[in-house]
Amino acid sequence: EVQLQASGGGLVQAGGSLRLSCAATGFTFDDYAIGWFRQAPGKEREGVSCLSTNNDITHYSDSVKGRFTVSRDAAKNTVYLQMTDLRPEDTGVYYCGADLGHSSSYALCNRGAKDWGQGTQVTVSS
Repeated sequence: EVQLQASGGGLVQAGGSLRLSCAATGFTFDDYAIGWFRQAPGKEREGVSCLSTNNDITHYSDSVKGRFTVSRDAAKNTVYLQMTDLRPEDTGVYYCGADLGHSSSYALCNRGAKDWGQGTQVTVSS
């Protein structure tokens, strides 16, 4: 059973940083896409940072490009999202998502995941 466990959210002031972690269990092959999505109040869930595990190609939404970095520790089967220069509009529930059937980070961020972790709240105060 695929399980994704997200952690690391919290309250931070504008301009601050946070690092989210997503521990993945229940699957062993490493040719897939995994990434981070967020849902702001009253808005649809959007893909913000995604990673292809077979070649480490990343994809970022325009709203976070240059501020967020997605990375992974293959030995720990964990994906991270380093968020810097946070803004109030980054506030939302952040979800870890994966698609074990495809490896495109672009496709994952734009089409959505098939497996989801629970969300973690990120609140950025102005």
